[in-house]
Amino acid sequence: MNWTCPYCNRAQTVVEKRYSQDDFLFYIGDVATGQVGIQGWAIGCANPDCQKPTIGVHVAEAKVDQRGMRRAKGRVILSQQLLPEHNGKPQPDYIPAPLREDYLEACRIVELSPKASATLARRCLQGMIRDFCGISKGRLIDEIKRLKELVEEGDAPKGVSDDSVEAIDAVRQIGNIGAHMEKDINLIIDVDPDESRTLIELVETLFDEWYVEREKRQARFGKIKEIAEAKNKQKKVSQEKPKQIEGPDE
Repeated sequence: MNWTCPYCNRAQTVVEKRYSQDDFLFYIGDVATGQVGIQGWAIGCANPDCQKPTIGVHVAEAKVDQRGMRRAKGRVILSQQLLPEHNGKPQPDYIPAPLREDYLEACRIVELSPKASATLARRCLQGMIRDFCGISKGRLIDEIKRLKELVEEGDAPKGVSDDSVEAIDAVRQIGNIGAHMEKDINLIIDVDPDESRTLIELVETLFDEWYVEREKRQARFGKIKEIAEAKNKQKKVSQEKPKQIEGPDE
Protein backbone atom coordinates (compact mmCIF):
# COMPACT_ATOMS: atom_id res chain seq x y z
CA MET A 1 0.00 0.00 0.00
CA ASN A 2 1.05 3.62 -0.53
CA TRP A 3 1.74 5.54 2.66
CA THR A 4 3.38 8.76 3.85
CA CYS A 5 5.37 8.68 7.08
CA PRO A 6 3.95 11.21 9.59
CA TYR A 7 7.41 11.79 11.05
CA CYS A 8 9.53 12.60 7.98
CA ASN A 9 6.71 13.17 5.43
CA ARG A 10 8.38 10.73 3.00
CA ALA A 11 5.97 8.98 0.60
CA GLN A 12 6.69 5.26 0.21
CA THR A 13 5.23 1.87 -0.64
CA VAL A 14 4.82 -0.30 2.46
CA VAL A 15 6.23 -3.80 1.93
CA GLU A 16 5.20 -6.84 3.98
CA LYS A 17 8.23 -6.81 6.30
CA ARG A 18 7.48 -3.19 7.24
CA TYR A 19 3.85 -3.84 8.24
CA SER A 20 2.40 -5.89 11.09
CA GLN A 21 -1.16 -6.42 12.30
CA ASP A 22 -2.64 -8.60 15.03
CA ASP A 23 -5.91 -9.13 16.92
CA PHE A 24 -6.76 -9.61 20.56
CA LEU A 25 -10.30 -10.53 21.66
CA PHE A 26 -11.84 -9.72 25.04
CA TYR A 27 -13.92 -12.38 26.77
CA ILE A 28 -16.12 -10.39 29.17
CA GLY A 29 -19.49 -12.10 28.80
CA ASP A 30 -22.55 -10.48 27.25
CA VAL A 31 -22.13 -6.75 26.59
CA ALA A 32 -24.18 -4.26 24.58
CA THR A 33 -21.73 -4.19 21.70
CA GLY A 34 -21.35 -7.96 21.49
CA GLN A 35 -17.92 -9.53 21.68
CA VAL A 36 -15.22 -6.95 21.03
CA GLY A 37 -11.50 -6.92 20.50
CA ILE A 38 -8.50 -4.82 19.55
CA GLN A 39 -6.79 -4.89 16.21
CA GLY A 40 -3.30 -3.44 16.53
CA TRP A 41 -1.17 -2.37 13.57
CA ALA A 42 2.30 -0.96 13.04
CA ILE A 43 4.27 0.42 10.10
CA GLY A 44 8.01 0.97 10.08
CA CYS A 45 9.32 3.88 8.01
CA ALA A 46 11.71 2.73 5.26
CA ASN A 47 13.53 6.07 5.12
CA PRO A 48 17.02 5.32 6.55
CA ASP A 49 17.15 8.81 8.06
CA CYS A 50 13.90 8.17 9.99
CA GLN A 51 12.92 4.49 10.53
CA LYS A 52 10.39 5.45 13.21
CA PRO A 53 7.34 3.28 13.94
CA THR A 54 3.76 4.40 13.41
CA ILE A 55 1.40 2.42 15.67
CA GLY A 56 -2.37 2.42 15.99
CA VAL A 57 -5.35 0.40 17.24
CA HIS A 58 -8.94 -0.26 16.22
CA VAL A 59 -11.47 -1.32 18.85
CA ALA A 60 -14.01 -3.33 16.85
CA GLU A 61 -16.78 -5.87 17.13
CA ALA A 62 -15.68 -9.46 16.71
CA LYS A 63 -16.52 -11.06 13.39
CA VAL A 64 -15.93 -14.53 11.93
CA ASP A 65 -13.50 -14.34 9.00
CA GLN A 66 -13.31 -16.56 5.90
CA ARG A 67 -11.32 -19.19 7.79
CA GLY A 68 -13.93 -19.43 10.53
CA MET A 69 -11.82 -17.53 13.07
CA ARG A 70 -13.39 -14.86 15.24
CA ARG A 71 -11.38 -11.64 14.95
CA ALA A 72 -11.74 -7.90 15.60
CA LYS A 73 -12.85 -7.28 12.04
CA GLY A 74 -16.42 -6.04 12.53
CA ARG A 75 -17.80 -2.54 13.04
CA VAL A 76 -15.10 -0.18 14.30
CA ILE A 77 -16.07 1.39 17.64
CA LEU A 78 -12.92 3.44 18.14
CA SER A 79 -9.88 4.10 15.99
CA GLN A 80 -6.80 5.69 17.50
CA GLN A 81 -3.24 6.31 16.33
CA LEU A 82 -0.84 5.91 19.25
CA LEU A 83 2.53 6.78 17.74
CA PRO A 84 2.94 9.50 16.72
CA GLU A 85 -0.01 10.97 18.56
CA HIS A 86 -0.92 13.15 15.56
CA ASN A 87 -0.26 13.40 11.82
CA GLY A 88 1.00 16.96 11.83
CA LYS A 89 3.75 17.54 9.27
CA PRO A 90 7.14 18.85 10.41
CA GLN A 91 7.25 22.59 9.71
CA PRO A 92 10.39 24.71 9.23
CA ASP A 93 11.67 26.95 12.01
CA TYR A 94 11.20 30.14 9.98
CA ILE A 95 7.43 29.75 10.45
CA PRO A 96 6.72 31.53 13.78
CA ALA A 97 6.57 29.17 16.77
CA PRO A 98 3.02 30.21 17.91
CA LEU A 99 1.66 29.28 14.47
CA ARG A 100 3.42 25.92 14.48
CA GLU A 101 2.16 25.23 18.01
CA ASP A 102 -1.48 26.00 17.13
CA TYR A 103 -1.19 23.85 14.01
CA LEU A 104 0.28 20.87 15.85
CA GLU A 105 -2.29 21.12 18.66
CA ALA A 106 -5.10 21.22 16.06
CA CYS A 107 -3.64 18.03 14.57
CA ARG A 108 -3.30 16.42 18.00
CA ILE A 109 -6.96 16.84 19.02
CA VAL A 110 -8.67 16.43 15.64
CA GLU A 111 -10.19 13.08 16.66
CA LEU A 112 -10.79 13.94 20.32
CA SER A 113 -12.45 17.33 19.70
CA PRO A 114 -12.98 18.33 16.06
CA LYS A 115 -14.67 21.61 17.04
CA ALA A 116 -11.72 22.63 19.19
CA SER A 117 -9.37 21.59 16.39
CA ALA A 118 -11.29 23.80 13.94
CA THR A 119 -11.06 26.70 16.38
CA LEU A 120 -7.29 26.29 16.62
CA ALA A 121 -7.02 26.16 12.82
CA ARG A 122 -8.99 29.41 12.71
CA ARG A 123 -6.64 31.03 15.23
CA CYS A 124 -3.62 29.80 13.30
CA LEU A 125 -4.91 31.38 10.10
CA GLN A 126 -5.57 34.66 11.91
CA GLY A 127 -2.00 34.60 13.18
CA MET A 128 -0.76 34.05 9.62
CA ILE A 129 -2.70 37.08 8.37
CA ARG A 130 -1.18 39.21 11.12
CA ASP A 131 2.37 37.93 10.70
CA PHE A 132 2.70 37.29 6.95
CA CYS A 133 0.32 39.97 5.66
CA GLY A 134 0.90 42.57 8.38
CA ILE A 135 -2.82 43.09 9.02
CA SER A 136 -4.10 43.38 12.61
CA LYS A 137 -7.57 44.78 13.30
CA GLY A 138 -8.77 42.88 16.35
CA ARG A 139 -11.48 40.88 14.57
CA LEU A 140 -10.69 38.22 12.01
CA ILE A 141 -13.61 39.26 9.81
CA ASP A 142 -12.16 42.79 9.51
CA GLU A 143 -8.67 41.44 8.80
CA ILE A 144 -10.02 39.20 6.02
CA LYS A 145 -11.94 42.16 4.55
CA ARG A 146 -8.75 44.23 4.43
CA LEU A 147 -6.82 41.33 2.89
CA LYS A 148 -9.48 41.02 0.19
CA GLU A 149 -9.05 44.72 -0.57
CA LEU A 150 -5.27 44.29 -0.93
CA VAL A 151 -5.76 41.36 -3.31
CA GLU A 152 -8.19 43.38 -5.45
CA GLU A 153 -5.76 46.34 -5.48
CA GLY A 154 -2.85 44.07 -6.39
CA ASP A 155 -0.97 45.00 -3.20
CA ALA A 156 -1.25 41.71 -1.31
CA PRO A 157 1.96 39.85 -0.38
CA LYS A 158 3.22 37.38 -2.98
CA GLY A 159 1.49 34.03 -2.66
CA VAL A 160 -1.79 35.48 -1.34
CA SER A 161 -4.54 34.77 -3.87
CA ASP A 162 -8.24 35.54 -4.02
CA ASP A 163 -9.22 31.88 -3.64
CA SER A 164 -6.98 31.44 -0.59
CA VAL A 165 -8.65 34.46 1.07
CA GLU A 166 -12.08 32.97 0.32
CA ALA A 167 -10.98 29.70 1.90
CA ILE A 168 -9.73 31.52 4.99
CA ASP A 169 -13.10 33.27 5.31
CA ALA A 170 -14.82 29.86 5.14
CA VAL A 171 -12.57 28.60 7.94
CA ARG A 172 -13.46 31.68 9.99
CA GLN A 173 -17.13 30.74 9.74
CA ILE A 174 -16.51 27.10 10.59
CA GLY A 175 -14.15 28.01 13.43
CA ASN A 176 -16.82 30.28 14.87
CA ILE A 177 -18.86 27.16 15.60
CA GLY A 178 -16.29 26.14 18.18
CA ALA A 179 -15.42 29.64 19.35
CA HIS A 180 -18.95 31.03 19.92
CA MET A 181 -22.12 29.42 21.26
CA GLU A 182 -25.26 29.81 19.17
CA LYS A 183 -27.98 32.12 20.51
CA ASP A 184 -30.19 29.06 20.78
CA ILE A 185 -28.12 26.79 23.04
CA ASN A 186 -30.23 23.81 21.94
CA LEU A 187 -29.00 24.28 18.37
CA ILE A 188 -25.99 22.00 17.94
CA ILE A 189 -23.83 22.44 14.85
CA ASP A 190 -21.19 19.77 14.84
CA VAL A 191 -17.83 19.51 13.07
CA ASP A 192 -16.63 16.01 12.26
CA PRO A 193 -12.95 14.95 12.18
CA ASP A 194 -12.82 14.82 8.37
CA GLU A 195 -14.05 18.42 8.15
CA SER A 196 -11.52 19.54 10.75
CA ARG A 197 -8.74 17.73 8.88
CA THR A 198 -9.70 19.68 5.75
CA LEU A 199 -9.15 22.93 7.65
CA ILE A 200 -5.77 21.67 8.83
CA GLU A 201 -4.87 20.88 5.21
CA LEU A 202 -5.62 24.52 4.33
CA VAL A 203 -3.20 25.66 7.04
CA GLU A 204 -0.56 23.32 5.58
CA THR A 205 -1.22 24.64 2.07
CA LEU A 206 -0.80 28.26 3.16
CA PHE A 207 2.35 27.39 5.12
CA ASP A 208 3.74 26.12 1.80
CA GLU A 209 2.37 28.85 -0.47
CA TRP A 210 3.21 31.73 1.86
CA TYR A 211 6.17 30.95 4.09
CA VAL A 212 7.99 28.13 2.28
CA GLU A 213 7.71 29.75 -1.16
CA ARG A 214 8.85 33.10 0.25
CA GLU A 215 11.89 31.41 1.78
CA LYS A 216 12.69 29.63 -1.50
CA ARG A 217 12.25 32.86 -3.45
CA GLN A 218 14.55 34.77 -1.11
CA ALA A 219 17.13 31.98 -1.32
CA ARG A 220 17.03 32.05 -5.14
CA PHE A 221 17.30 35.82 -5.27
CA GLY A 222 20.07 35.77 -2.68
CA LYS A 223 22.03 33.26 -4.75
CA ILE A 224 21.68 35.42 -7.87
CA LYS A 225 22.85 38.45 -5.89
CA GLU A 226 25.89 36.51 -4.64
CA ILE A 227 26.76 35.49 -8.22
CA ALA A 228 26.43 39.10 -9.41
CA GLU A 229 28.64 40.40 -6.58
CA ALA A 230 31.28 37.75 -7.33
CA LYS A 231 31.29 38.69 -11.03
CA ASN A 232 31.60 42.39 -10.18
CA LYS A 233 34.60 41.64 -7.96
CA GLN A 234 36.21 39.64 -10.75
CA LYS A 235 35.59 42.52 -13.16
CA LYS A 236 37.05 45.07 -10.74
CA VAL A 237 40.18 42.98 -10.18
CA SER A 238 40.61 42.56 -13.92
CA GLN A 239 40.30 46.31 -14.50
CA GLU A 240 42.81 47.16 -11.76
CA LYS A 241 45.40 44.64 -12.93
CA PRO A 242 48.21 46.55 -14.77
CA LYS A 243 48.62 45.71 -18.41
CA GLN A 244 51.93 44.14 -19.46
CA ILE A 245 54.05 46.59 -21.51
CA GLU A 246 55.49 44.97 -24.60
CA GLY A 247 59.11 45.77 -25.51
CA PRO A 248 60.28 47.09 -28.93
CA ASP A 249 60.66 44.61 -31.74
CA GLU A 250 64.20 43.34 -32.20
